[in-house]
Formats: sequence, structure tokens, C-alpha cells
Amino acid sequence: MNINKKISVIGAGISGQGLALLAKNLGYDVFVSEQKNINDETKNLFTQNNINFEEGHSNKVFENVSEILVSAGISPKAEILLKAQELNIKIIGELDFVIPHIKSNKIICVTGSNGKSTVTSLIGHILNKAGLKAGAGGNLGTASAKFTQEKYDAVVLELSSFQLERANNNLRSCVSIITNLAPDHIDWHGSYENYVKAKAKILNLRDKNAFGIIQDRDVKLLNPSGNIITLSWNETPGHKFSGHIYMAEDKAFLILNGEKIKLFDYSDTNLIGSHNFENVAMSLTALNLLGLKNLPESKILLDGFKALPHRCEFAGELNGVIYIDDSKGTNVAASITAMKSINKRKIIILGGQGKGEIYNELAQTVKEECDGAVLIGEEANKIKLALENAGFDKKNIFMAGSSMEEAVNISVRIAKPGMCVLLSPACTSWDMYKSYKIRGEHFCKLVQEKIKN
Repeated sequence: MNINKKISVIGAGISGQGLALLAKNLGYDVFVSEQKNINDETKNLFTQNNINFEEGHSNKVFENVSEILVSAGISPKAEILLKAQELNIKIIGELDFVIPHIKSNKIICVTGSNGKSTVTSLIGHILNKAGLKAGAGGNLGTASAKFTQEKYDAVVLELSSFQLERANNNLRSCVSIITNLAPDHIDWHGSYENYVKAKAKILNLRDKNAFGIIQDRDVKLLNPSGNIITLSWNETPGHKFSGHIYMAEDKAFLILNGEKIKLFDYSDTNLIGSHNFENVAMSLTALNLLGLKNLPESKILLDGFKALPHRCEFAGELNGVIYIDDSKGTNVAASITAMKSINKRKIIILGGQGKGEIYNELAQTVKEECDGAVLIGEEANKIKLALENAGFDKKNIFMAGSSMEEAVNISVRIAKPGMCVLLSPACTSWDMYKSYKIRGEHFCKLVQEKIKN
């Protein structure tokens, strides 16, 4: 135990709370510093556990501390961290502090530009269906530190590029998954190269003989080694590794050690879109790699799992038109994937606050997949210009200002039976909403009101 050894935690969100409680349980004298206001529930949590805290960073962070713990999402450029570096105070990321204390011999780590939350949740779901006591969390919403409190047969952790950026120690993972790669969080990492480098740590820091699962198309970016399973829609992979996930026309197979194992029929899941079929295939492959025996058939393992909120989630049907909420599509790659994965002509709702991305590829996909584009938020004019430059018919571009109500009204008016209205903004929500969740909830509420009326 480290009685009276003082440690400071930067950030009082879910990650920071988990770090603070774990450090306290390990015997540290803990001090939490949060730049913004701390809600009453969190204050009570800290008070009940004799954890001191402050709102607004001050020099108290540095007083007699041996180490500083950084919760997920705190920018490396944050002034408080730069000052800690000047003072030569050791800075430790969430994963390096938590991973050694997780009470499970089977840790599965998941990251990716899109789909990581679905894969993390789905693996947890199928492990529980298989009769194991499994926990799923991390960046998903349950702090990784929670899994230090009791023993689990398996723990599945969603890891963000922010968390991985600060990871330097063994992740103890028996399977590491990168669902896919596309530009994201460039403002945080400084470049796409740095972003990929952070993501690649999930492979580089896995156990020596552990498997990695990646997209075949991402091999050149990641330059992986060791036991690697690639995924593609071709039976013969572009790169030769330990094994391959083959996405056939109506089912997926794992080809490993000369054996072709059927993973599942696409009809076994109620998830929407080919990208979700890939998520299911990676999840079931992870289960196979754990070496579990006498498993139920895939249809039983997948039963009861629904799309996570705001991730290509069915929002309703009106006059033969399906409405889909993909508000979590906050970058260009996510929205392109959503459009290409849904086999219907579409009206797409795009826009919000941008991340500095270029919309040329997005516009080209809209031209190929959609009959109309409804634009909202700060990026509306930039996206409109990209659509026009791509040759998308100007009369099929509709401006809805900063009104989701207007966007839905326009979509209902122009969508024809057999089509899909897809909210997949390719932008953050922060110009109009506090979160993508609130944006998606508002869209779904408006759709349901239309259906009822």
C-alpha cells in the first residue's frame, strides 16, 4: 500500500472518477483537479471517499505529488500538463495505471475510427450469452477502473486514440481489434500519421502471442506483426497473415489454420448495414480466438443485441420511408460508411460543427448514394460547395439552417416510398446541441411525432 503518498488526477469525468477511486483504494492520498464545474453527484462521491478536489486548475495539483494521473480526453497541450512537465512530475495515462489491476486473465481491447463501441458491446453481449461473467466498458462509458473491483471471466475495453496515445505498458490483451481507420481527431493528435500511430499501440502493446484483428485495407497503415487476422469482402486476402475473415454475399467465414469456419449468416442479426456485418464478424472471431468450447450457435449468441443508440439505429417508418438515426456519425468516414452500407436510395441530413475535414469524398458518395441532401449547422455552406463541385444536382440540395425540425420536414416532403432518410451528419453537434446523443434523440422524437400525426 502507498499510504500518504499523494497523487493528483486531472479531470473529474467518468474516467477521472474511476482513476481517483482506484488510487484511493490503493492507498494514495488523492487530489482531483477539474477545469470546469463538477456536478453535485460527483462532489458527493469524492467527499464520501475522502478525496479532495477543486474546480479550476491551481498549483494545488503539484503540491507534494509523486505522480499525476490523466483521465481520457485531456489534451496533451493542456496548460496544466505542460507545467507538470516543466516541474518534472511524472505523468501517467489511464491505461498504464489501471490495466495492471484489472481482475481478469482475458482482456479484449477494441479501438477504431468507427464501430468500436458496437464491437465492444457486442463482444460483451456474446460472452455473457456464452455463459461467462464478462464486463464491457472503457471509453464506452464505464470507466476501465471499474473492472479492478471484482473478478471477471473476461473484460472487453473500448480504447480511444486519446487513451492509447498515453499508453506505454503492456495492455495484457489476448485479442486486440482495430475495427477500421479513417482521419479523425487530427486537431488533438496533430496529424493523421500520429492518430494512426496511437491506434497501432493496441497491437504493439498486446500480449506476445495474442491475436490482432484488423481490416485488410489497413495493413499498410498499421504495418502489423505477429498473429494477425485480416478482414475483407474477398475470399483471398490482399495480405497473408495468420488468418482471414471473409465477408461473403450473405454470410461471414473465419479462415484459420486451413479451416473455413462459418461465423454467422447476415440474417442472424438485426443490425443495419454491411459495416455492422463486419462488426459482428470481428466480434465472433474474437470469441473463436478465445478457444471457448461448446458454444451456442451464432443466432443464439446474437439474439437480443440491438444497435447502440444513434449508430444506424432504426428511428421509424412513415409512408414506406425508413428513418435511420446515425447521429454518432461525426466524421466524414463514418457518414460515408453509413451511406454505402445501407442498400437503399437515400435522403441524407448532413452538417453541424466541423472537425477541419475536407468534404470532397463525402460529396462524391452523396452523389452516388443519395437523391437529396438536407444541410444544417455551421458546415452547411462548406458541404453545399463540395456537393456542387462534385456535380450533385443543385436542386436536390436543401438548406435547413440550424433547425432539425426543418430538416425533418424537408426530408418527409422529398423522400419517396422505398427510400431511407439518414441522419449521419459527418460533423459534431456542438453548434446546435450539447452532444450527438441529444441531436439523435431530437431527430427520433421529430420522426415519431410525424408518424403519430
